[in-house]
Amino acid sequence: MVNIINNENLFLILLAVVWIIGAILQDLRRREVDNIWNFSLIAFALSYRFFVSVFSDNYWFFLNGLIGFFIFLALGNLFYYGRLFAGGDAKLIIALGTILPLSSEWIINFKIFLIFVVGFLVGGSIYVLIWSLVLVIFNFRKFVREYKKQFLRYKYYFVFSLLPFLLFLLFFYFVDLNMIFASFIFLLFPILFVFARSVEESCMIKKVSTNKLTIGDWLYEDLYVKGKKIKKNWEGLSYQDLKLIRDKYHRKVLVKYGVPFTPSFLIGFLLVLYLASKAIFL
Repeated sequence: MVNIINNENLFLILLAVVWIIGAILQDLRRREVDNIWNFSLIAFALSYRFFVSVFSDNYWFFLNGLIGFFIFLALGNLFYYGRLFAGGDAKLIIALGTILPLSSEWIINFKIFLIFVVGFLVGGSIYVLIWSLVLVIFNFRKFVREYKKQFLRYKYYFVFSLLPFLLFLLFFYFVDLNMIFASFIFLLFPILFVFARSVEESCMIKKVSTNKLTIGDWLYEDLYVKGKKIKKNWEGLSYQDLKLIRDKYHRKVLVKYGVPFTPSFLIGFLLVLYLASKAIFL
């Protein structure tokens, strides 16, 4: 039996939970997670692993943390440049890479990684859907108006989804009637797409005073400040952009906010701990 919740790992587990909760609080309050917060988790986790390795004469405990760091460095950059994560989210998952190799057996570590990633992606999707529904409730009239607009704009998505729907419906009718419900995924896609676009346009665009802008905020549209064009982009406002806007622009700015994604990491990490307690990794 492999027990990953042991005395050596207990400090790492507590460290991760505290840092994830701290990141969530920052994300909910300011829509950003401080770089120093993420970097300090890396420093504390690797320092702890190093000292444990020295005293136990087992340097794999430290090396596992380094290997996890580099694996999640690649994963974090993949999610960031794939535009799934913002910068703070990517740095947090990189930092958690120093925590997650909780076993000396790498087959088990890869299982932990897989469960964590699936946990925060699936759990995060459910969480984002719930958050979006709450936004719709509080902005219902705006959402309905926007949904009608987006439906007309993307109505051809609904038309194009009919052909694969009918083909799969016919296929499952002759092959496996129990799987016929899978055909409706093709009809669900345009509905969810238009829903997401409508939530974004009606509930996540806000006018913000320049003194409340922060580095990384997403402009809703390109901004012209004293003849200079500041483009909206995935990376958000840079320090130079923010300074120019605050110094030279004296009107409110349209900013697009996303759903704070850091709670998804807590979902994924708690799933790992739950399955570990049930000895699922064996």
